[in-house]
Amino acid sequence: MSSVLSAAPADPAAAAAHFAARLSFETDVSDVHADLHTAVTGLLVVDSRSAEAWDQGHLPGAVHLPTTEVPARAADLVPPGAVVVTYCWGPGCNGATRAALAFARLGHHVKEMLGGYEYWVREGFPVESAAGVVSRPVDPLTAPLRAAAGCGC
Repeated sequence: MSSVLSAAPADPAAAAAHFAARLSFETDVSDVHADLHTAVTGLLVVDSRSAEAWDQGHLPGAVHLPTTEVPARAADLVPPGAVVVTYCWGPGCNGATRAALAFARLGHHVKEMLGGYEYWVREGFPVESAAGVVSRPVDPLTAPLRAAAGCGC
């Protein structure tokens, strides 16, 4: 008996709708990096972690807004029509999901950045702290060692 096929695969039309919906809710660190690098307008990247976590390092250009403060401060930080991209620590943390929910409840368009800060760092993208902007070596389990190669996905 197949473990994979123990539940029948979805009808292709249902699968297409499912995966299209996921892409409307989620983005990944590589796509966020590309948009920040090319200065795409209309995006606001929000770090929903604590002040201590922010100080340890954050995405350059991100705005710090802890999840619990979203309802009180979002109106002052989110430009009209902007798409908010939330991130937190990483795949083991649902802080970005909670922040995205808070923004959506306030009527903002929002996406969650899969992988969070952890995968941003592991893919070798720059982080900013009081010490300046630094990048760590690429983790070969998350991205090609040659940054220009891209993952091809």
